Amino acid sequence: MSTSRRKFIKQSAIASAGVYLGAMGFSAKSYGRIIGANNRVRVGVVGFSDRFRHSLFPCFLHHNKELNFDIVGVSDLWNYRRELGVAHLKEKLGHDVTACRNNEELYALKDLDAVIISTADFQHALHAIEAVEAGCDAYCEKPFAETMKDNRAALKAIKNSDRIVQIGSQRRSGSNYKAADRFINDGKFGDITMVELSWNINQPGRWRRPELVAKLREEDTDWKRYLMNRPSEQWDPRKYLEYRLFWPYSSGMPGQWMSHQIDTVHWFTGLKHPRSVVSNGGIYQWKDGRRNWDTTTAVFDYGPSNDLSKGFQVVFTSRMHNGDENPAEIYYSNGGELNLNSNMISPKGGLGETHATAMGMKPNLLAELKIIADEVKVETAANTGGDPLTSAHMRNWMECVRSRKEPNAPVEAGYYHSIANIMTTAAGRTGHKATFDEARQEVMVDGKVFRY
Repeated sequence: MSTSRRKFIKQSAIASAGVYLGAMGFSAKSYGRIIGANNRVRVGVVGFSDRFRHSLFPCFLHHNKELNFDIVGVSDLWNYRRELGVAHLKEKLGHDVTACRNNEELYALKDLDAVIISTADFQHALHAIEAVEAGCDAYCEKPFAETMKDNRAALKAIKNSDRIVQIGSQRRSGSNYKAADRFINDGKFGDITMVELSWNINQPGRWRRPELVAKLREEDTDWKRYLMNRPSEQWDPRKYLEYRLFWPYSSGMPGQWMSHQIDTVHWFTGLKHPRSVVSNGGIYQWKDGRRNWDTTTAVFDYGPSNDLSKGFQVVFTSRMHNGDENPAEIYYSNGGELNLNSNMISPKGGLGETHATAMGMKPNLLAELKIIADEVKVETAANTGGDPLTSAHMRNWMECVRSRKEPNAPVEAGYYHSIANIMTTAAGRTGHKATFDEARQEVMVDGKVFRY
């Protein structure tokens, strides 16, 4: 059945029911909120990944009964994960779920309304295009895109649709981040002069899947379909399952970690992308055949493109051989700092009386205060797991699917963080400064369009 016909039938049924219920004191709007009244949102899973199983699905379970969402199908190219997904979902949901060998089979299911996309990094934008072209809303994991070609195509497809697409930048649903955004945009913080971002771990097994790699055989999946629009390459189960270690299937640190943190810079400032990026790094510790760095430093210049006298620097550092995975995000102004680890605003480093007086200036010191967070409805049942930020973000998407309002992280959020990611990749892979051509919407290096 076509999407338009399904929509027509559903709206007609609700309208007819509204006439009947009106006599009973119900409005059509209130009828639409009655659980089970032909109002269930039927969701498909695109990729039964670790991210979906251990985070997105538990967060979905926090809200699906209240909001009347259900999962009806799972698409995965690998028969092992497909069968694992069906068994896991059936156990948790209490009913059968349809196994689909690919996304074509998933979108052929009757009355599919929405999908949750959690596939390889380079596939996200392409799978988002498939979703909206099939008439489905989507929750799409980040990074949104790893090339500008995919980035532009996905932005265009989603903007030309009427679908609700939430990018998995869950900080945008965090109450502390919302409070920080208000504080900065109310003018209380002053001009941002510097941002320091870091994400450090010490995990030799991070992004490695040796046990799964040993199980995967080429005949049990579809390698050609997996590659999508990437260059043809000889079968390699590591690139299939450990894709975060291998360009061009993932940018590694920029796409996985920096995309979260750089998104807050865009959100708080309203800026769409850096003016320029330089990046350096290497594989210094984990020499396990990976292509992507285990140590990265990137420096960004942000500000209005038409006024180079205004702006600030952002520094992102990441290492995979020493750290406790306690990502840091610290915003600086002349009056102090806003620390999103401690959720504190303080006068630390601000212009004190001694140095101000010496120059005939007035001191500029922020008052110390705690970032006041809003109350957010987040179910955190001990037996379902999932982190509060992702749970709030999943709920926001589900509510927006119902209300048709714009979600907290619309497609533009993904488009802009992807520009920063791609600029970082371009700078790192070429060793030259990367800039952005607004007119062409292209990442540039030495006056030429960056191509991977």
